[in-house]
Amino acid sequence: MRTLIIAEYILNDVKPSTYATLDAAKQIGGDIDIIVIGNNTQANCTPLKALNGVQNLLIVDDVQLTYPTAEQLVAILKPLSKKYTTIMAPATTFGKNFMPRLASVLNVGQISDITAVLGPDTFIRPIYAGNVLQTIQSLDETKLITVRPAAFNMIQQAQSGAPAIQIIALSEPLPQKTRVTKFSHSQSNRPELTAARVVVSGGRGIGNAENFKLLDALADKLHAAVGASRVAVDSGYVPNDYQVGQTGKVVSPDLYIAVGISGAIQHLAGMKDSKYIVAINKDPDAPIFQVANYGLVGDLFDIIPELTQKLG
Repeated sequence: MRTLIIAEYILNDVKPSTYATLDAAKQIGGDIDIIVIGNNTQANCTPLKALNGVQNLLIVDDVQLTYPTAEQLVAILKPLSKKYTTIMAPATTFGKNFMPRLASVLNVGQISDITAVLGPDTFIRPIYAGNVLQTIQSLDETKLITVRPAAFNMIQQAQSGAPAIQIIALSEPLPQKTRVTKFSHSQSNRPELTAARVVVSGGRGIGNAENFKLLDALADKLHAAVGASRVAVDSGYVPNDYQVGQTGKVVSPDLYIAVGISGAIQHLAGMKDSKYIVAINKDPDAPIFQVANYGLVGDLFDIIPELTQKLG
């Protein structure tokens, strides 16, 4: 058995989702290689060079890959796929962009968004907004899998037994049927939402974008990431990348604080695996209280400032 992990490399940074995918690969067993594809990858993939349990680190570094498209990634990965029994990528926007195309080119089925590994060919994935867990056994010669980062540990320790480095040079120009002209992203000093140990999220009850600053102050005290429900995002309170839920980001922090969130099933699908859930809502019958470990019924505009102050 041999597994290839496609590292999530965006704007000169290896994302934490890569290390969670490595945890899933280790549970499958066998030899593991990681490939990082992009521009300036040799200078910015230092953490990958010290990972324990990885046999080879494949580096593709080319100016054509400043903003790699799905067709370019597939053109690079297709000839490499013959060497591997399993190919894995994070179930993030990155992985969801190119893995279905690779599955189509290789003529195999894709196993999406796995949350557990039962064996080399058997996996668990959630369906129906996380209300049902499906066990899948794949008979494909090459298994294509996307991994839900929140369900696995971030294996990032620098240990002995570093991987061998292999530089892969492109012998011909990559396809350019589509071209990225601009890449916009939000910048924050807070932890990345999907990797944060503490998340503070707001919903419809926050009222407007200005009131979201209350959560910013609380998050700063807790060194937390800030999230939001779909209603809050659709209402323009915060940007789209704050959204937690079935159509947003899936998180599983040690502590999730839901403020002014009613608890629609679409939102619960993105956060119900959190270790501890604290719900703050003035409606005692809000569905969020059914999954919360601790519930506080009251006006968030009184509770949040007092809580922030008491945290010192």
